[in-house]
Amino acid sequence: MRTVVLDAWAVLALLRGERPAVEAMGHYLNQATAGRARLLLNVVNFGEVLYRLIQVEGAAAAHRHAERFRAGAVEIAPARESLVIAAAELKAAHAISYADAFAVATARLERGILATGDPEILALPASVVRTRRLARG
Repeated sequence: MRTVVLDAWAVLALLRGERPAVEAMGHYLNQATAGRARLLLNVVNFGEVLYRLIQVEGAAAAHRHAERFRAGAVEIAPARESLVIAAAELKAAHAISYADAFAVATARLERGILATGDPEILALPASVVRTRRLARG
């Protein structure tokens, strides 16, 4: 079973229905629901999604989105110490945000691909992380 790691960019595109990214995300969700893929979102990136939704939609709506999301096919990955160390090393070595470093570190530690449209992550060499480019229309 393949592992697909999501970052905040991917989740926000899904929640906002942004095409064409939402079609790719729908495919991943269908595969996860059918047991053919494992979808992961690091808890740090989950926090990033939540704070952005709070800023745009308010706390009540953001928490409703978060509850529906947690009840779905995406597994929230904890920030274990090994992941924190890996994220810190990635942040020190590359021009990415600290939250993005958690998404990259999760993909590396889980031997998965990172689904994103974030230009900072997409600019990383394939030797750092395997990505699946998502696009906004």
